[in-house]
Amino acid sequence: MKLITLIIITVYLSISAAAQQNEPDSVVLKKVFDEALTDHSAWENLRYLTCTIGPRICGSPQAAAAVEWSKQVLQELNPDTVWLQGLKVKNWKRGDKEYGAITSSKFGFRQVNIAALGLSSPTPENGIVAEVVEVHDFDELAKLGKEKVAGKIVFFNRAMDPVNYYTFASYGGAVNQRVSGASEAAKYDAAGVIVRSVASSEDEFPHTGSMHYAKEDKLKLPVAAICTRDADLLGKWLKDDPHLVFYYKMTCRTLPDADSYNVIGEIRGSEHPDEMITIGGHLDSWDIAPGAHDDGAGVVQSIEIIRLLKKLNIKPKHTIRVVLFMDEEMAQRGAAKYSEEALRKHEKHLAAIESDRGGFAPTGFSVDAAKEQLDKIKSWKNNFEKYGIHEFYAGGSGVDIGPLKDQHVPLIALVTESQRYFDYHHSANDTFDKVNMRELQLGSAAMAFLVLMIDKYGL
Repeated sequence: MKLITLIIITVYLSISAAAQQNEPDSVVLKKVFDEALTDHSAWENLRYLTCTIGPRICGSPQAAAAVEWSKQVLQELNPDTVWLQGLKVKNWKRGDKEYGAITSSKFGFRQVNIAALGLSSPTPENGIVAEVVEVHDFDELAKLGKEKVAGKIVFFNRAMDPVNYYTFASYGGAVNQRVSGASEAAKYDAAGVIVRSVASSEDEFPHTGSMHYAKEDKLKLPVAAICTRDADLLGKWLKDDPHLVFYYKMTCRTLPDADSYNVIGEIRGSEHPDEMITIGGHLDSWDIAPGAHDDGAGVVQSIEIIRLLKKLNIKPKHTIRVVLFMDEEMAQRGAAKYSEEALRKHEKHLAAIESDRGGFAPTGFSVDAAKEQLDKIKSWKNNFEKYGIHEFYAGGSGVDIGPLKDQHVPLIALVTESQRYFDYHHSANDTFDKVNMRELQLGSAAMAFLVLMIDKYGL
């Protein structure tokens, strides 16, 4: 009798799964969006990640807590597998709160808001005090030469271009001064470097981010971001008092690499378990930022894919894998590790999708793939448009899935409304209250439905 019952259940589940796979796309679309928009799981997960665990720079206790928390959240959803993928990460510590100040014979004294950039060297114990030379790009710095730069603090003051509608283009046009400014200034024997925050707003929050020294650098200049409000002030004062002095002190340091993990959960495919669709975001954030948009939103949206499939009892044909990457902000070692393991195991990825553009309203998807694959995704556009998701174009994907490109994996990024993203990016202002619940849930649903379309029709 038990055998007969088991056979009946097995047959029923098989018929049910087949019926689901044959449901019209519009029916599946409505189910996915209805469930995402009426359940608050992703929102509450984001609240815990950002408000309870808080800032999560790689190598920190908070990053370790985020690993354990996300592992438990995935396990509670009961996918087929959850595991940790070990790796070594950078272990940079900010130290004491940074101090910066301007002293001018014409305007007086003004303390300013600064933040050390990730991987920066510290200042000497007593700090650095020197006159300031303002530049807007590396060519301008080179024209000044060592004669006018040596012994001074180089102030890179190039703002994000406000003309671009899509703010990520403006960010790309300004970020090289943050990443490489210290190395460029070292060529001319500068004393230190201050960089205008790569931010779209004028406010009091310094926006940090990673910087890198070149291998040939003999001088590893301490470099800090200055908030946009104080950058404007410093630039204004320099016009009338080119001999003012700037003082700053930082106690940051780099420690030996630390152990950490990517967190991975997956639902095994019913027909093609060895072919997978990967979805992900990154667990780490900057130490001064709770990282609600960057990238707490991407983390909880990726977890939400598993919840939606389980709740709707959808049995994918291919394996659906969620990867919560570690160390995106500092050195992208989580991305490298995942790609290395995928190559070593000869894994086949149908596609990889990343959410790392904030929890704002989704507007579409950027696709880094062959034209025929992009065209196929574009052919599904009509399904998404009723939810305001209308942009499907060739473009970049994301830092964490980027290394998979060498393995010929189609790469896809969730695109969001970008006007406010760089108001918050890498700053203490990137907090839970800046994320709209409905916009966050729309992003989860958009990714989930795209996953199901790829699972059903392939690429």
